[in-house]
Amino acid sequence: MPVSFGALRFNNDSNKLELYDGNQWTEIVASSPDSQTGGARGVFFGVGGTNTPLSQTSTNIINYITISTTGNSIDFGDLSSVRDRSAACASSTRGIIGGGFGQAPTLISTNLIEFVTISSTGNTTTFGNLSAAKDNLGSCSSSTRGLFMGGSPTPTGINVVEYITIAATGNAVDFGDLTENQAQQASCSSPTRGFSAGGYSGAPQSNTICFVTISTLGNAADFGDLPTTHREPSACSNATRGVWAGGYSVNVIEFITMSSLGNAQDFGDLTQHRGFLQAASSSTRGTFAGGVHSGPQTFDNIIDYITIMSTGNAIDFGDLVGGGGRNGAGLSNGHGGL
Repeated sequence: MPVSFGALRFNNDSNKLELYDGNQWTEIVASSPDSQTGGARGVFFGVGGTNTPLSQTSTNIINYITISTTGNSIDFGDLSSVRDRSAACASSTRGIIGGGFGQAPTLISTNLIEFVTISSTGNTTTFGNLSAAKDNLGSCSSSTRGLFMGGSPTPTGINVVEYITIAATGNAVDFGDLTENQAQQASCSSPTRGFSAGGYSGAPQSNTICFVTISTLGNAADFGDLPTTHREPSACSNATRGVWAGGYSVNVIEFITMSSLGNAQDFGDLTQHRGFLQAASSSTRGTFAGGVHSGPQTFDNIIDYITIMSTGNAIDFGDLVGGGGRNGAGLSNGHGGL
């Protein structure tokens, strides 16, 4: 039976009310605290890194943007220590950052988890610890749970998934395992599912996409594949689509429909080839900030954006203030897991 313009339905996969616009079902977005203060906020950790032939210098600087606008980022506060290759996730009120790799001369991974209140500004506060020190990991969340996936205490990555309750504080708890060892991958979520894709799997690079059901415990299941095999991508989502962008030596953007199974499809291209980007999204937009160019490595302060439910190339949003974001982490209070 044909669907009429203006018809309503409840999507059991995303737990959202949807309206048929004559071409497709689109989410009906209710007002929320972040929309009352000017829209969803993206927060980027480790902004302002520098690069020289002899060293690569990270920072503890945190910046933020209002995703519905365009323009340069604004200072938010500081991490408790200088580190990169962390992972971040969020509820609508609290942002979480975990793991990472310390700055020289320390040069060791950390198991530290910290948090910020997204609607305000200020420095991070201690939350707890991951089960082990790790970096180059992925993370995603629902409105209540944050998941940390994979990572690299060793160069070949691990398959460990662990979780926290975002509104509480404390140490991460075992969730299950990924379908393979992964590091330097990227993760995103719908309100029910968490995804991990790309990166390293053992020694080779991976194009595997796997998923878990966030509200349960258990091992990940296979979803499909990315068309491009690469490491160091970033990912973000709304409640319907997950989007992976960039990576080492690539500028590709690819997407999945998260309630189904299958391979990702081509979306478009970033404005520059770069990996280790920071991603943050609202229900309509995805933003990709910073990153590292391959070849002669240089840091990038570019922020790009896309309209998630369309396809096409990314558009310039503005710049990270203070310099490029190297191997940092991004989150928002309007992402697809909420």
